[in-house]
Amino acid sequence: MNFESRYAVGPEEVKLMDTTNLRKSFLIEKIFETDNVNLTLSHYDRYIAGGVMPVAGIIELPNPDNLKSNYFLERRELGIINVGGKGNVMADDEKFEIDFKEALYIGKGNKKVQFSSIDKNFPAKFYLNSAPAHHSYPSKKVTKQEAEIVELGNVATANHRIINKLLVNSIVPTCQLQMGMTELKSGSVWNTMPAHLHDRRMEVYFYFEIPEGQSVCHLMGQPQETRHLWMQNEQAVISPNWSIHAGTGTSNYTFIWGMAGENLDYSDMDGCAISELK
Repeated sequence: MNFESRYAVGPEEVKLMDTTNLRKSFLIEKIFETDNVNLTLSHYDRYIAGGVMPVAGIIELPNPDNLKSNYFLERRELGIINVGGKGNVMADDEKFEIDFKEALYIGKGNKKVQFSSIDKNFPAKFYLNSAPAHHSYPSKKVTKQEAEIVELGNVATANHRIINKLLVNSIVPTCQLQMGMTELKSGSVWNTMPAHLHDRRMEVYFYFEIPEGQSVCHLMGQPQETRHLWMQNEQAVISPNWSIHAGTGTSNYTFIWGMAGENLDYSDMDGCAISELK
C-alpha cells in the first residue's frame, strides 16, 4: 500500500503557490499500480481517493494507521468505478462482478473488501472514493443502464457531454458520498463550463480515456483568482469547496467526479459566469 495524507489549505495560501506546490497539494499523479493499492487522504471532508489494479491475485483493501479504526469501513463508506477489465469485488460475503464503467457502493461496517481481475492480461482498474459515514447502507452495484443520465452542452461551445449519475442519492442511498462519470463527445473539450463551486461540498476529479499524447488543463481556485494544473491520463485532482473545478483538454476525454459534504443535492451549486472568471 502507498498511503498519503494531505492537509487542507485555504485560498489565501494557494495564491502564493508556484506550480510545484500546487501539484504537491492537489494533484494525485499515481492512481493505479500493478498489485498495489494507492490511497490519498485529503483533510477536506476527510475524503480518500485512490485505486487498485489486481493482476497476480486477490488484493485486500488495507486499513491505514491514520484512520485509527479496526478496519477501513468501520466508520466509512466506499464508492468504486471500474475503468479497466472485468473484475470481482468481495464485500464480506457478497460478491460483485464489476465490468468497465460500472460502479459499486459498499456501506459502512463491511470488515473485509477484496479485489481481483477475471483476466490478468486485461486487469481491472478499480477507482476508489471514500468518505466518513454515520449509517450503514446496503452495498449495491450500479450499471450505466441504471444510471441517471443527463445530456448537456453542445458542439458550438465545445462542451457537449453525457453525465452518468451512478452513486447518487436518487439511485442508491449513501451517507454523503456521491459519484458519477461525465463523457465528452468527439469535438468537445470543456467540462463543467460555465464553472461553479459549492461551499457545502468538496470534490475530486479523476481524468481517464485521454488519448496518448494528449492532456487536460484542469482549472481551480476562486473565480477571481484561478490557477491551472496540466494533467495526464488516469490522474486525479482534489478540489476544495472554495474552488471552481473545470477543465479543457487537447482532445475529448472522460472524467469521474466524486464529492462529499453536508448536502446530497446534486444541483446544489453556485454558478460562476464565464465573463467573470479571472
